[in-house]
Amino acid sequence: MPAHPPAISRRRLLRATGGGVLAATAGAGVWARLVREEPLTRAAAPARPGRSPVAAANQTFLHVIAHADDALYFMNPNLEQSIRSGARSVTVCLTGGESDGRNAGPDTPDPDRVPHDRAAFARARTNGLRAAHALMATGDADSPWDLAAISLLPGFQVELHTLREAPQNQLIFLELVEARTVSAPRAVSLRGLWLGAADALPTLRPAGTPVQAAYRYSRDQVIRTLSAVLDRVRPTVVRTLDPNALHRSTAPLAAADPRLAGLRYFDHQDHTASAYFAQAALADHWRRANGPPAVVENYLGYELGVLPHNLDPGAARRKARLLSVYGWSGGRRCGDPAGCGDRKVGDSAYRAGSRDWIRSTRLRAPGSNAWIRPLEDGRLAAFAVLSGRAHCWTETRPGSGRFSAPAPLGGDRLEGQIHAVRHPDGGLHLFAARTVLPGPGTAHRRELLTARQAGTARDGTPLFPHWVPLGSPDPDPVRSLETGFPVAVAAPDGKVHVFVRTWDGSLAHRGGPDGGRWTPWRRLEGPVGALTASPRIVDGIDACVDSEGMIHLVAPSGRTVHHWVSKEAGRLPRPGAATGLPEAAGPVSVVPLADGAVRVLFRRASTAQVLIAERRKRIGSWRVAAQCAPVGGYGRVAAAPAGAGARMVLAVRDDAGGVRAAMAQEVPGPWHTGRVPHSGAAGVAEDAGGRAVVAVLGNDGRLYTARQPAAGPQAPFGAWAQAGSRGRGVD
Repeated sequence: MPAHPPAISRRRLLRATGGGVLAATAGAGVWARLVREEPLTRAAAPARPGRSPVAAANQTFLHVIAHADDALYFMNPNLEQSIRSGARSVTVCLTGGESDGRNAGPDTPDPDRVPHDRAAFARARTNGLRAAHALMATGDADSPWDLAAISLLPGFQVELHTLREAPQNQLIFLELVEARTVSAPRAVSLRGLWLGAADALPTLRPAGTPVQAAYRYSRDQVIRTLSAVLDRVRPTVVRTLDPNALHRSTAPLAAADPRLAGLRYFDHQDHTASAYFAQAALADHWRRANGPPAVVENYLGYELGVLPHNLDPGAARRKARLLSVYGWSGGRRCGDPAGCGDRKVGDSAYRAGSRDWIRSTRLRAPGSNAWIRPLEDGRLAAFAVLSGRAHCWTETRPGSGRFSAPAPLGGDRLEGQIHAVRHPDGGLHLFAARTVLPGPGTAHRRELLTARQAGTARDGTPLFPHWVPLGSPDPDPVRSLETGFPVAVAAPDGKVHVFVRTWDGSLAHRGGPDGGRWTPWRRLEGPVGALTASPRIVDGIDACVDSEGMIHLVAPSGRTVHHWVSKEAGRLPRPGAATGLPEAAGPVSVVPLADGAVRVLFRRASTAQVLIAERRKRIGSWRVAAQCAPVGGYGRVAAAPAGAGARMVLAVRDDAGGVRAAMAQEVPGPWHTGRVPHSGAAGVAEDAGGRAVVAVLGNDGRLYTARQPAAGPQAPFGAWAQAGSRGRGVD
């Protein structure tokens, strides 16, 4: 950074520009039957060139982070994909990340002689982030930036950095002091400010800043500042760190101030607190109905260090290369005596203590395998959360392949994806999760909600007039914050069963006839082989009812995939035999087949390769039956029956952030590529004509679908179409 950065005019403040979408060129994979000598029998073919139906000008990304390197560690590859698309991207960093002020790492010669200079180290970290963003946006880490001091809140200034060659890319730094410790209680921290242990949090002016003074922010002023950013940026996708960090099984924190005492967590306290402030700002922003409908994504932080790796080696190395640029590993000159990057990271990200963070990217919401469902009249309905409220798109007529514009269905501060259940009478039941923010007489907690369909509007939209809280398996508010995302099924007798991961890593259940008169929450029995309750389940569960009425529940842990199954039709599932399946690199999806058989689909750890395991009723044991050729990506595998017998459709996110879809029967078919950047898991279903349909929620907040022109395992997928649009689709 130059000693005196060029000024930036107010007219360029937080402005958005359009840009061309970079077409994905990753290879297309195929299904292959597993053979002992040749695990993958068909090679991947190159993808056809094409363009995305999601225009860069219709996408705007806002990233809220605590420290300069957070998005590089925890939000990539999504961060880079959104920047490279040409869409507008704004990152807000709450703290200066000044640490001990010593810019030295394990490879620094004579590190003890490096001086402690927090103002210089905060500036060096900013310079490192600028270089990494410039490389992602322009291909040149030395591409210049413009720096200005701007006011988002009366009486306060923040730094605004704008990439000169791609001004749709901006960085905002509040420069609040960081906690300077992962978990130790400290009142002067974001966590202390959120909990009320501190009345105000000071800023630390970095070296060479144009900001004219140091400030002290109250809790409300931090929220109002973030709300002002939301008002100006008007994002379609908001990315934050994890607001639902999981606790460690270690001694709780002791503190003189009881507000700072309590559980120890895997994640950094600044990460969690920054997500709380983002949630509060979003609630304020949405309350004023300001901006376009937005999707919210929450990314896991340090918890990645204890979970199976879920990225393929190529994606992990790309993350590491960008962090090496941030870490000033090549000794790049930037013209700033404060330093050009964070030498505490250097080029060690791939091999040092942060290597597990490099090898994974996970969303707190694991995604739903049941967000597109048929209505009673055969039309498909798709459900999603936009700006904290449920929305629904419906087919114009059964099997038409054309969907309406979204209709709001209510709900408040909903999170993740909707899980929809179809009753035997054809009516639908929706399930979701939300966080209740603290307020006078209201505890900070997490709870599940449900809404039962009550008819259909004249325009064909299903009606869900009431969202009913289902509480949490853990009534203690602090523990409830670790409650997972719900899955549910409707048994043949009409009873609805809801399952969710609990605070202690087990699974809990509520049930009710026709979705009413709910039983209390109760823990499920742990799987076979467990000495006590369930082992620590990783969120990302799924459930289904098989062709004979048995309920199946599947869940990943850090070692394997666990299975529960009913002993009689419609009864509560109990632990099945040990599956013997390998550890899953994320959520597990389950699909019912004919004759009581079921399949589960998940990604293999460390490769992201999709595995398909099968359980036949007459055998009762599990076997890995097939795998897909690698296409990268991460997250849930969407899967559903599509036709007679064992035919099904599946869809995944690939390494370019697009969609891959395939049909499978006895002989699996090839992947079909869709260049649709999207949020959450894809959805799949069979329409009234027996054709497979794939749906995603685009990063512009719009629904995109593709379907087969004719039913059958060999039929390709047609062009992608935007819901509510009369235009032609895009291949």
